[in-house]
Amino acid sequence: MFRFAHPEYLFLLLIIPLLLGVFIYTNILKKRKIKLFGNSEILAQLMPNVSVIRPQVKFYFQLVAILFLIIVLAQPQFGTKVENVKRQGIEVMIALDVSNSMMAQDIQPNRLEKSKQILSKLVDGLSNDKIGLVVFAGDAYTQLPITVDYVSAKMFLSSISPKLVPRQGTAIGSAIDLAIKSFGTKSEAGRAIIVITDGENHEDDAIGAAKLAAENGIALHVIGMGKIDGAPIPVDGTMSFWKDKDGNVVVSKLNEEMCKNIAEAGKGTYVRADNSNSAYRIINKELDSLAKSDIKTSIFSDYNEQFQSFALFALLLLVVEFFIFNRINKRLSRLKIFDLKDKVTKI
Repeated sequence: MFRFAHPEYLFLLLIIPLLLGVFIYTNILKKRKIKLFGNSEILAQLMPNVSVIRPQVKFYFQLVAILFLIIVLAQPQFGTKVENVKRQGIEVMIALDVSNSMMAQDIQPNRLEKSKQILSKLVDGLSNDKIGLVVFAGDAYTQLPITVDYVSAKMFLSSISPKLVPRQGTAIGSAIDLAIKSFGTKSEAGRAIIVITDGENHEDDAIGAAKLAAENGIALHVIGMGKIDGAPIPVDGTMSFWKDKDGNVVVSKLNEEMCKNIAEAGKGTYVRADNSNSAYRIINKELDSLAKSDIKTSIFSDYNEQFQSFALFALLLLVVEFFIFNRINKRLSRLKIFDLKDKVTKI
């Protein structure tokens, strides 16, 4: 398994396109200034030792060296030893509604983003527990198989949008069925499914699926997203809202009765989310009450450092760059390394 010990340093890669943009802009300004002095072909004859390609080569050597040094800081590693360990924890599957109605803004910033914030806090509160993620709209898909890899869980959360599920709708029953199957073999650890939705179920038998979860010893909790009064659904990339076939603005309302019925059938808890953290605290308390048991997990316990080769390449590039002069060297020019573009007749 490959990983970065300090992935936060990879954000420094953003300076690479910034530096490239500055370099290109500087060259454009330089050409404009040269043209102010006269004809470029005549000026080229007055500057026989000026090289066009050498400064570019030096810059790109420096740029690649910076890239390698950033990778060195992030500390790339390869896992070399796998161990099976036992941890005391629970198993949790999240079923997240990603239908278009979840973009309504009756909860700030919108229902879906608020859901992701709640889930992020839940993941941060887990310790030695397994978590998985199912996303659903008109269909349900496993976004993250049940795992103890919380870093991947947070990464998948950040990429969730209604575009993940092509067919629109709200198939809560299918999502619950898929979540039940995702747990795998029977375990003594406490199990729970958390459904996060606005409750606008139009696809299947969500109540029957919730009862099936309860029969399998899985507590099913529901977090209702939105307000009973509802809100219009923004059209992505525009300032307008979704409309029905008659041209009326569609108002998406929280179906609280449906959410309560699903939670009741699943022998779990229903809570309505708002702009505070109350929903997170209630659900987290419910998860804490679940029985913890030994969970077998395979983890990499030993990693080999891989940064040395990147550091060596960076050093080599900087050494070569140091010996490349901005101006044409009369002795080295006999090698004709830069002969193709060293003429400045096209400045």
